[in-house]
Amino acid sequence: MAKFSSYNISLKNFSPEVHSYSFALDKKFFEAIDGEEVRKGTLQVELKVKKVATTYEFDFDIHGIIQIPCDRCLDEMDQKIDTHNRLIVKMGREYAEESDEIVIIPEEEGEINIAWFLYEFIALNIPIKHVHEPGKCNRNMTKKLHRHTVVTDEGEESGEPLDEGGDTDFEDNQQETTDPRWDVLKGIDLDE
Repeated sequence: MAKFSSYNISLKNFSPEVHSYSFALDKKFFEAIDGEEVRKGTLQVELKVKKVATTYEFDFDIHGIIQIPCDRCLDEMDQKIDTHNRLIVKMGREYAEESDEIVIIPEEEGEINIAWFLYEFIALNIPIKHVHEPGKCNRNMTKKLHRHTVVTDEGEESGEPLDEGGDTDFEDNQQETTDPRWDVLKGIDLDE
C-alpha cells in the first residue's frame, strides 16, 4: 500500500478539533487501485475528521465525473458523482469491520488508509442502469442492435425490430403480448 501512502490518516495524538483534508482523484488513482467498476475519472474529495471520545468520525464529500461504459452501446460515458459518506473509526487490537460504517484499526499502528474506502464510496454511487442521454449512443452499435428482433418468452420471434433511435425504453415500442393460457381468466367476473 506504499503507492497509497498519501491517503494515510494518522490518528495518533489527534486533537479534538475538526481536521480537514482534501484529495484529488484522477486516472492514476483508478489505475493504481485496479477496481473493476471505475477505471477513469476526475473527482475532488473533501474530508473532515473529528475525534469524539474514543472514536473518530470521518465525513467524506466526493464530487466529480467518472467515465464508465454505457450499458446500451458500450462506449464510455460521463457519470456525475456527488456523494456524502460517513465512516466511524475505533482503535482496537486488530483490523476489523464491525459494519458498513464502523472500522476498527490496530491501536499500535494508529493510522488508517482511506484509498479503498474512497473507491468503494464512488463505485456504490454508480446507478444500476447507466446509459447515454437520448441520441448520444454510438450510432454504429445502435444499428447493429436494430438488426436483431425481439424474442418472446416462448422463443417465438415477434418480428419487431428494436426502436430506431435506440434511446427510448424497450417496453414503449413493444406491443403487449400475453400467454394465451391466461386469456381464459380475463372472462371471469370476480364481483359475483
